[in-house]
Order: sequence, then structure tokens, then C-alpha cells
Amino acid sequence: MFELTPLESEAIRLSLRVALWSVVTSLPFGLAAAWLLQRYEFYGKTLLNGIIHLPLVLPPVVVGYLLLVLLGRRGPLGSWLYETFGISLPFTWEGAALAAAVMAFPLMVRSIRLSLESVDRNLETAARTLGATRLSVFTTITLPLIAPGILAGCVLAFARSLGEFGATITFVSNIPGETRTLPLALYSLIQTPDGEAGALRLALLSVLLSLAALGASEALARRLRARLSD
Repeated sequence: MFELTPLESEAIRLSLRVALWSVVTSLPFGLAAAWLLQRYEFYGKTLLNGIIHLPLVLPPVVVGYLLLVLLGRRGPLGSWLYETFGISLPFTWEGAALAAAVMAFPLMVRSIRLSLESVDRNLETAARTLGATRLSVFTTITLPLIAPGILAGCVLAFARSLGEFGATITFVSNIPGETRTLPLALYSLIQTPDGEAGALRLALLSVLLSLAALGASEALARRLRARLSD
């Protein structure tokens, strides 16, 4: 009952890889987007905010379809990537990581933005008046203060990436060993005769992985808060 098959183990490893890379590659963009939305007023800010949060309200299949249209080999961006760099994202695990990152991106941005809103701007202003550069203020004052928010955003994005299904299956299909992540493997087992035991194993593992990620996040956040309060 609790012994994983090779295909199930492969799906778990692939899910962890996809989730990790989705967070790593989207974190710089998430931090930049949160900073831009929280610290600046500009024409089109409402539209940009809506576009960033659109994956939260759109059906995941629509997001996957849009990615396929845009990044397919005949798409406006996908054809350029393939002809220029030989990069093809559809039906690859890298494409699965991209789909997961797009779906999880709003959660990361929102978490970091809320953390930025709680920063006391007087601390940054005081540092600037004492001669600190903008980069120094950001790295020594702002970044440590928003670190718990960044961590929370990363964990939320990681957990969301682990559970991503609709955009992934639409953009990269369900290819064993290449794009069949844990949710897709669970779906395949449900459609397979006598696959209930495997589906139950993967469902339990999904719960355990999510709980482990949330627990680790809470422990690290407590340590960060303790260091900041010292």
C-alpha cells in the first residue's frame, strides 16, 4: 500500500524540481513587481496589478492555452525563442515550471507587497540622510524587514506549484518522465483500473509535502523574527 512504484517516485521528484525552479526563477520578478506596485504611482498601475493577479481568477486551462499560443513554436514569442536560441518550452519540464510559476506568481507578489507595506519608511529615510545609498538601504534595512514576507511568498508559491494541474496539462501535456508531475500522475491513476491505491498514496504525499513546506516556513519565519527583534 505504501510502497511507491517507479512512475510514482519519478512524478514526485519531477514535481519537486518543477516547484523549486518555478519559485527560484520567479522570485526576482515577484520582488520587482511587488516593489513597483507598492512604492510607485504611475499611469496604468491598476491595469498592471490586474494582469499580475489575473491567474488567480482565470481558469487554469485558459492560462495554459494562452501560454501555448504565445510560446508554442508558431507563437509570436515561442517562434523567436526557438529560431534564435533553440528553446522550445511546450511539452517539457521547463515549460511545466513556467506554467506553475505563472499560476503561483500572484501569491508571491501579494505576500511580498503586504510585507513592504508594513516597513517603516522613516527608517529608510533616516539611513538615506546619513549617506547610505539606495542599494545599501535596501540590502541592510528593507530586505531584512521584508524577509518573512518573501519567505511566506516563496512557500505559498512552492505549495501552489506542487498542486498545479490545469495550466500544466494544457501547456505541456501529460508525458511520463517529462511533464507528468504529481497531480497529473494522480489524475492518470484515477483514470486507470485498479489505480485507487496509487492515487491514495499520491494524495497523502501531497498533503504531507504541503504540511512540511508550511511547517518549515513557520519555523524559519520565527527564527527571522527573533533575529530582527534582537
